[in-house]
Amino acid sequence: MSTYLVFGATGNVGRGVVERLARAGAAVRATSRRPRIADLPTGVDVITPDLDAPGALDGVDAAFLMWPFHSAEPARPLVDALKRHVRRVVFMTGGGVRLGLAPELQPTPVARWHATVEHLIEQSGMEWTVLSPSTFMANAVWWSEQIKAGDTVRGAYGHLATVPIHEGDIAAVAVHALTEEGQAGRRHTLTGPEVLTQAEQVRVIGEAIGRPLRWQELTREEERARLLADPGFPDGFVDELLDGYATMVAAPPPVVTTTVRDITGTPATPLSAWAAEHAADFGGEPR
Repeated sequence: MSTYLVFGATGNVGRGVVERLARAGAAVRATSRRPRIADLPTGVDVITPDLDAPGALDGVDAAFLMWPFHSAEPARPLVDALKRHVRRVVFMTGGGVRLGLAPELQPTPVARWHATVEHLIEQSGMEWTVLSPSTFMANAVWWSEQIKAGDTVRGAYGHLATVPIHEGDIAAVAVHALTEEGQAGRRHTLTGPEVLTQAEQVRVIGEAIGRPLRWQELTREEERARLLADPGFPDGFVDELLDGYATMVAAPPPVVTTTVRDITGTPATPLSAWAAEHAADFGGEPR
C-alpha cells in the first residue's frame, strides 16, 4: 500500500488532508513538531519534520507540502530529500505568487519564498501539482476577540474584496491530487463561492452568531498603531500586511473559480456555513 506523507498535519488544511486520507483507509504519515499531542486519527504514523531521520520517507509515494517558514532556505534540502523517495508532491502555495515571474521578481517576500519552493519542485523530476488557494476563511478568527467584546470590528481596508475559501475544501482538492492520476503538472486556483469585502465578512459572521455586527473603518495609520499595540501580533509583519492590503485593493477585482466543484464534485462552501461551524470561536452558540 502507498503511504501518503502530510506536512503541517495539525494545521487548518493539513489536518483535513490527514483525516480524509485516514477515513479512506490510506496509510498516512504525518509531520508535527509535537507528535505526542498532535491528536490525529488512530493509525496515523506521526513523526517530526526531520526527513533525515531513519525511515521517515520509507514507503512514501506522495506528499502534501505547505510552506510555514519565513524563508526559502530550507527548501532545497527538503526537496532533495523528497525526490530521492517520493513520486508525487502536491504543494499548497501562497503569498500571491504571480505566474510567469521568476522567484526573485515576485512582488513580496512571501511570494518570493513560495515561488522558490514551486520552482524547486517543478525542476525536481517528481510529479507535481500546485494548489493556489484564496484567503482562508479561518483568517476571520483574527476578529474573534473584537467580536466577543462587542458588536464592532475595527480595521483598515474594509472595502478590500477577497474570495475566502473553506480550509476543508482545499484539503478535499489536495486528497484528489494526491490519490488520482491526471493531476501532474497542473496548477489549480482555488476560491470560495463568493466575493466578499472584509466588512461583508463581518456581517456574515454576525448573521451566523445571531448578532448584528458592523465594521468601523480606520485609517492606515490608526490600524498600524492598533496592530503595533497588539502583543499577539508580530511587529515585523505589520507594514508587510498593510502593504499587501494596499496592493490587493489596487489590483483587479478577484474572480470566483469553480475548481473545487470541478475536482471534488461538490460546490465550494460559503462563508455562512463556515461561520456557523465556528460560531463558538466568536462567542456564539456551537452548532
